[in-house]
Amino acid sequence: AMAAPGLTTFAVRPNQTIYIQNLNEKLKRDELRKNLYHAFSQFGNIIEIYASKLGNKRGQAWIVFDDLSGATKSVRGMQNVEFFGKKMRLSYAKQKSDLIAKLDGTYVQREKRKVQSGDMKVVTKAPKTMESTTSNTMEQDVEEDKSAPNKILFVRNLPKEIKKEMLDELFSQYLGFKEIRLVDGQPDIAFIEFADEQQAGLAKDGLQGFKVTPKNAMKITFANK
Repeated sequence: AMAAPGLTTFAVRPNQTIYIQNLNEKLKRDELRKNLYHAFSQFGNIIEIYASKLGNKRGQAWIVFDDLSGATKSVRGMQNVEFFGKKMRLSYAKQKSDLIAKLDGTYVQREKRKVQSGDMKVVTKAPKTMESTTSNTMEQDVEEDKSAPNKILFVRNLPKEIKKEMLDELFSQYLGFKEIRLVDGQPDIAFIEFADEQQAGLAKDGLQGFKVTPKNAMKITFANK
């Protein structure tokens, strides 16, 4: 069958990250990211927008959606659309974004070890001046993480506008996922139930510190029994 005119056949497998070329190079990086966010957030939840400052990489950007449909809709909806006077060329990114790979467990460690060491190390170096306000919660974090394994996970530090569907999206990628329970009046926390402790532990390690928004990194511990 002939491809319909105007439809590009993608050699790269559709995935959650789209690659945009032919962007206006006069835009500063922050401006570009902000404008791309406005233009593309109608298609789905954007986890990350990456644009490089380097000369040869200018005019290009990568947008990571939290699910495939956001990326697919963008590629369909924005192909050849004018953006600051230039027609965007969209395709799916060749390499899965690190972020997505971390989510679905296919991440191969590159040089970034920061994420793995978790927030714990940072905590111990909290400046003395912050002590009064943060020491309680900080100590709690360290304490809580020694919590006994449980098939139910306790998730904190969620953005207030978090939707159950988004949590579903993140946690349902892990085996044994059963259900999500939100707490009325406390939108920043959730309980996630798995079939057993081991499966809960894998999801906990996989999504620990995952940034649901640039300001909200999830904190996950086992729920108290």
